Amino acid sequence: MSSRNQVALVTGGNRGIGFAITRDLCRKFSGDVVLTARDEARGKSAVQQLQVEGLSPRFHQLDIDDPQSIRALRDFLRKEYGGLDVLVNNAAISTDLTHFYIQAEAAMKTNFFGTRAVCMELLPLIKPQGRVVNVSSQIMRDALKKCSPELQKKFRSETITEEELVGLMNKFVEDLKKGVHEKEGWPDSAYAVTKIGVTVLSRIHARKLSEQRRGDKILLNACCPGGVRTDMAGPKATKSPEEGAETPVYLALLPPDAEGPHGQFVQEKRVEPW
Repeated sequence: MSSRNQVALVTGGNRGIGFAITRDLCRKFSGDVVLTARDEARGKSAVQQLQVEGLSPRFHQLDIDDPQSIRALRDFLRKEYGGLDVLVNNAAISTDLTHFYIQAEAAMKTNFFGTRAVCMELLPLIKPQGRVVNVSSQIMRDALKKCSPELQKKFRSETITEEELVGLMNKFVEDLKKGVHEKEGWPDSAYAVTKIGVTVLSRIHARKLSEQRRGDKILLNACCPGGVRTDMAGPKATKSPEEGAETPVYLALLPPDAEGPHGQFVQEKRVEPW
């Protein structure tokens, strides 16, 4: 296949918001769309569903917790397309208050460290005028307000480094295990803290892209799809998956001459302060 072909990729694309994003990109993006899923059978079943609708996504297995799986995807993209035009980091898991710290550790591993691992391997493949969208959540803003002033200052710093952010995410899990997370200024939602991490990581990566690849006009943002009726948010959420896909797809398809948004948190297609 020609390396000139454009390609968009969605992590966790087999259900919920990820599936809706994949469907919308299949309709609107001018190149191939790759649906990825941890479970091959579920991923291929999702592809078949879209094929019934007359769409033609490709499938590639991806477990964002598995470095070998990420590297296999990287090699596939490099060989088949010579890079990547659109990356939507959607894969995530939720938590509840049962076995809280065990779930928190798993959520941090996937939502923050898994997303970071994908970025480390795939951001170097992003072609000029490429687009990167990290799916975050509105609840990270509420959780940030519940953090201690010291933590808020660190997370909102324009100069926070990736290493410092990794240290903070690890500290949250350790504080949780020791039962001192509230005393140390953390909120009670592990899922929300992982999404603080994703949002801050987006700002850091956008800053690095601006410094290292200034002329390439790559735009990278975090976004909130809103409360969406999925397995994660439940049946009472306000939006359908299709409505939840609107902002991520909008950011994925920003026109080639767009100057922004870049390094922002976007909700309802608008930049929101946090």
